[in-house]
Amino acid sequence: MTAPATTPATAPATPSEPSPTAHLVLTLSCPDRPGIVHAVTGALARRGGNITESQQYGDDETGLFFMRVAVLTRVPRSELEADIAELATTYEMTWSLDEANRRVRTLLMVSKEGHCLSDLLFRAKSQGLPIEVVGVVGNHETLRDVADFYEVPFHYVPVTRDTKDAAEAELLRLVEEQGVELVVLARYMQILSSALCERLHGNVINIHHSFLPSFKGAKPYHQAHERGVKLIGATAHYVTEDLDEGPIIEQDVTRASHGDSALALQRKGQDVERRVLAQAVTWHAQHRVLLNGRRTVVFA
Repeated sequence: MTAPATTPATAPATPSEPSPTAHLVLTLSCPDRPGIVHAVTGALARRGGNITESQQYGDDETGLFFMRVAVLTRVPRSELEADIAELATTYEMTWSLDEANRRVRTLLMVSKEGHCLSDLLFRAKSQGLPIEVVGVVGNHETLRDVADFYEVPFHYVPVTRDTKDAAEAELLRLVEEQGVELVVLARYMQILSSALCERLHGNVINIHHSFLPSFKGAKPYHQAHERGVKLIGATAHYVTEDLDEGPIIEQDVTRASHGDSALALQRKGQDVERRVLAQAVTWHAQHRVLLNGRRTVVFA
């Protein structure tokens, strides 16, 4: 006699794994009007987002509103982007949504002075500076050894009056090839063309001493020493076609003494330059800097 067939027991359903928590940063700017904060935070809350940081600023002079929001969420990023894109249409927003702790792919450009390059590479490797340095471009070979020490590719791109266009084309090739998001002029002593400034608008940071426009040209610290300058400073700003006049991100100063030699002034100045540039790069990489015409809003 044949035994009746038995139906295999159905295995209990395994609950799906919850989506991993993502830490995202939303930045936006738009014409100021009532209801923007409510609309943005409401959209994030409807998706179960937990807002961990929120800063906003309304500029009475330009009529623009700026906002930075950090949020923890399990919702796929694409869904949040769709929600924000809908808000952007209503409020005429310029916006960006990115991972909060992602290291920004960065290209450093240098000439012969290595203090800013060495500082940024050290901070990126050992101090948590949130950038991934994908290469160093130098118009001289002087600092190749520094890049080699940190195991970062060095690209020698000489610049003369006759080769400037070719040099900038090579720079853009590297930007595209390496997926560069930020270019830092770490004491790069060349002027970028208007076309290049426009192409990389809002993504190139420069550092210079504070003596401009008083002490131009070579040996500014020697000129300052001759004039008995008592304050030494530095400015980090976004690069525009207006030389050294782009939107300022960060500035700082240090005292100078009548007893300081020209070399001592230079060393003090280089120290300020290092600090100011590193801070500007940090804030940019953390999505804390928003352009406001010729100025910036910095949610530090």
